[in-house]
Amino acid sequence: MSKRGVTGRPGRRMKGLSAEGNVRHALPGPAAEQGRDCHIVCGVLRCVAIYDYIAFCAGFQAGFFIVRRQVLPFPAGQNCLPGTSPPLPHTMGTGRAARPGAAPGRTGKGSVPMKQYKVGVVGATGMVGQRFVTLLADHPWFRLTALAASARSAGKTYAEAVGPRWAMSTPMPEQVKDMVVLDAADVNAVASQVDFVFCAVNMKKEEIKALEEAYAKAECPVVSNNSAHRMTPDVPMVVPEINADHIEIIPAQRRRLGTKRGFIAVKSNCSLQSYVPALHPLRGYGITECLVCTYQAISGAGKTFETFPDILDNVIPYIGGEEEKSEQEPLKLWGHIEGDRIVPADGPSFTAQCLRVPVSDGHMGAVFVRFEKKPAKEEILKAWAEFRGPAQELNLPSAPKQFLHYFSEPDRPQPKLDRMLENGMAVSIGRLREDTQYDYKFVCLSHNTLRGAAGGAVLLAELLAAKGYFD
Repeated sequence: MSKRGVTGRPGRRMKGLSAEGNVRHALPGPAAEQGRDCHIVCGVLRCVAIYDYIAFCAGFQAGFFIVRRQVLPFPAGQNCLPGTSPPLPHTMGTGRAARPGAAPGRTGKGSVPMKQYKVGVVGATGMVGQRFVTLLADHPWFRLTALAASARSAGKTYAEAVGPRWAMSTPMPEQVKDMVVLDAADVNAVASQVDFVFCAVNMKKEEIKALEEAYAKAECPVVSNNSAHRMTPDVPMVVPEINADHIEIIPAQRRRLGTKRGFIAVKSNCSLQSYVPALHPLRGYGITECLVCTYQAISGAGKTFETFPDILDNVIPYIGGEEEKSEQEPLKLWGHIEGDRIVPADGPSFTAQCLRVPVSDGHMGAVFVRFEKKPAKEEILKAWAEFRGPAQELNLPSAPKQFLHYFSEPDRPQPKLDRMLENGMAVSIGRLREDTQYDYKFVCLSHNTLRGAAGGAVLLAELLAAKGYFD
């Protein structure tokens, strides 16, 4: 087992809108500075020749291949063929992504031939909305054509509407600065300009339900970052690596709504995406009980250290509604379609405690699990290392190449070091060991504002696009 992982490689809430955190996007190391504007045209070359060339051009940064202004690790012995994509960069705990403003894990067009879809962001001036804007600015499948927000922002340019409240670490994309913000309540005006929308608003639950259903009934599909519809029986709540098949409930939802194209799909709670992916490959051993304690970053509340001074030198042992979500939503993810509804799984039994901790980004879970058939430790590690889901099989642009990474070091994973693994879209696991009360215990980590929020919604949209649900 690698010291760094199974592969050997190793954020203020604004009124009316959901929270989102900040992510640093930068090219790693001196190679970025020397090779930022370098374009390499190559045919069929042996890898050693490529390494030698890059070492010369990038100050002996051997082992990195500069393609389309990205720095990518290029394994020994692999040829570079025109039109092929080298593997995704592993960030090795540096907290760096491959390209400023790029969607997490982007490799290009992927293996599925894709047309471009026109997309809109409802709630575009808020934190989550801003993150969506950065992820969509250069997406290979999605073209941002509409931005919508509250009535007070409508009619202004996006730059004017956001003003000094731009919270991302990368500059506002040039192509959106002069876009005129639409009124999110004017559903027909927004829907007429797009093929589907991302929704990231902070309103009362019933108001969100009504707004999202209004878009769906206007024949505009909705990919939601909100929680309002997560437990609606015919609304798929999807983590693409886990329950991609749940999108098959959409025809039933369309019948209920009376639509031909319109529907709603949602992503799960952000904290679930730390521990449920780690449990999922182990279900074959019969998980019976699971206890989880989550240690959640302040960006999950839409806060920074400047806007949340009470968190400094402190831990707050309560997050409203979070424990119920942590105990109930996994069962829907593991449920099955029966007729016109998704029926949650009967088990395992979950109990959770959720704490807010002084961390900017990254939710951690401490997991205790009991099995019907207790596996060997080596079997668990093998299951994590080999796990791939539909997101990887379809080569979706935002999907991590290796979804689950195990760290053998006793002090890993850590949010500061590991939250940006695979550009914030992977899950980190560590400290697997037998327990005196349960069978095993371990810790896990995910980036709550990428994998857990906007990035996860973009990945879900990619799955829906690949399966033809926007056509």
